[in-house]
Amino acid sequence: MNQKKIIDFWASEAEESLHVAKHLFEKKDYSYALFFGHLAVEKIIKAVFVKNTNQQVPRSHNLLKLAKEAHIEITEEQKRTLIRITAFNLESRYPDYKKEFRKKCTLQFTAMELQKIKEVFTWLTSNL
Repeated sequence: MNQKKIIDFWASEAEESLHVAKHLFEKKDYSYALFFGHLAVEKIIKAVFVKNTNQQVPRSHNLLKLAKEAHIEITEEQKRTLIRITAFNLESRYPDYKKEFRKKCTLQFTAMELQKIKEVFTWLTSNL
């Protein structure tokens, strides 16, 4: 697969994950909505990674690490946001974190975090 097709693949996968996150939010499955929000951000970073490095994407879910490896310029606030979104991957996936995370995922909390995810997604997409 050539570079453009790989970038398009990751960007398309990212859009699909964001769509799923919105759908899960509408269905009130808040913890998994944030999990898929994380996936959307991870995949769009991987699209930027391929564009900027022309290398195979790293097998990592750490958004800050991926962004640095993709040579994306990020502010301190963006770093903090990527770290927070990365936590959604761990907290919604592993049973020892999941119960407490679900308690935290109220309508208001999830709506606020999904809005931040959408903002990050838009910013990262502008790097393509």
